[in-house]
Order: sequence, then structure tokens, then C-alpha cells
Amino acid sequence: MRAADGPGARGLHPSEETGLRRVVYPGTFDPVTNGHTDLILRAARLFDRVIVAVAVDTGKTPLFSTEERVALIREALGPRENVEVVPFQGLLVEFTRQVGVSVIMRGLRAVSDFEYEFQLAGMNRRMAPDIETLFLTPAETYSYISSSLVREIARLGGDVSTFVAPAVQAALKERFG
Repeated sequence: MRAADGPGARGLHPSEETGLRRVVYPGTFDPVTNGHTDLILRAARLFDRVIVAVAVDTGKTPLFSTEERVALIREALGPRENVEVVPFQGLLVEFTRQVGVSVIMRGLRAVSDFEYEFQLAGMNRRMAPDIETLFLTPAETYSYISSSLVREIARLGGDVSTFVAPAVQAALKERFG
């Protein structure tokens, strides 16, 4: 692009103008599981920047506060130069635009996830045709893990060490005793 063209002159999305391949990976992450971290780390190899967007107001009553969920994700991932973990509120497509990204990544564990995720992607496309949704499937090892199942196992005193990072396991143990 020539300097005289200026930003947006070719109708490109901001992420295309900078040349960076960036993606937003949204969720409640209550708590973050090994399935989530698998997707984040794989996305970090595919994209120059991964923005993990932790939903603040989801209509659910979370086990962990937004701040705790952000901290647990950061701890589970360890230092990652191209991964940013931030809270977000409101419409996902608006947040995605605010951070100058044109791709939303969603995880699909099983066929049962597809229908709901397909509906979400359709609604997002209707509201923001310039934003694409990319689906990734977790490694087979993690395809059955969900935050709600992890919470239930932890609540009943079960061992969640194979489903979550040590920091998350400790936080669940502290929460449920």
C-alpha cells in the first residue's frame, strides 16, 4: 500500500492494513480448561496475535469473577508474547471491531456444539458482515472437556487435574473445599 492511499483507502479491515493476522477467541472460561488452552496455543501458531476475550456479563452466574478468570487464563498459559487476555462487555462483534480484528475463533468439541455455534456465527455475520468466524476443534484428548463438567466434578470432590492447569485446580479446590 502506498502511503498516499491512507488507512482504509482500499476498504480493508484494520488488521489487513497492518498486515497482522489477528483473532479474537471469546468465552466465559469459567474455568479455563485444557481444551481452551489447547485452542489458544494452536491459534497462537496460526495468528500473529490472539486476543482471549473473557466475557464479563454473560447472563450466567460465574463461579469465578472476571478478574479471577483473566488471571487463571494467564497463569494456565504462562508467558506468551502473542497472546493477550482481556475482559470484554457487550456485543462480541462490537468488541472485535474496537480491537481492530476481523476474525472470531470458536471451538467445536462435538456435533452438539455445532448447531449453537452455527447460529451464533450467523447472527454475528448478520450484524457484522466484515467479521468472519473460524471454527477449530480441540485435540481429541480434550474433545469431551467442558467448564461446566469440570465445575461439577470439582464440586463433588473429584480429581480435575487432567482437565485443567494446576493453578485452576488449586482455585477450584479453594472454592469448593
